[in-house]
Amino acid sequence: MLTTRSLNTTLDRMMSLNRAIDQAFNGSLHGDSANRVWVPALDVVEKRDAYLVIAELPGVNQSKVELSFEQNILTIRGEKDSLLDPSKDGELRVYAAERVAGAFERSIRLPEFVDSDKISAELHDGLLTVTIPKATAAQARKIEIKPARSTPELNA
Repeated sequence: MLTTRSLNTTLDRMMSLNRAIDQAFNGSLHGDSANRVWVPALDVVEKRDAYLVIAELPGVNQSKVELSFEQNILTIRGEKDSLLDPSKDGELRVYAAERVAGAFERSIRLPEFVDSDKISAELHDGLLTVTIPKATAAQARKIEIKPARSTPELNA
């Protein structure tokens, strides 16, 4: 079952703030196409035992992607090469250049209680999937209720 939460949860508010900060600091507000900066789209999903971060990185070579995790902040950085290179191809007449290339960086603050030693990532068909397991203490668990041996006395 897919549940889309409103912006009331802490993780949702952090993601909205992270996106706004990324766009502001990367200069995406400039109209000049030469200064356009690519900010990859992300999905952040909470499962019972882990968080999943899925980033769209079409056309990015795996060797150009770097992940780091420090103080509960996951950072994805890398570079997307341009296929248009006048120095290699000679003079080019470009009729449309809408695809953005260059360096990118996204940072996501995750809730506490993650098992940073077991973070894994894979890049397949332009989708980077990072799995951040929750620490055992943070995972929901069912607590068994045992029948009482005797009725407790509250007025002792």
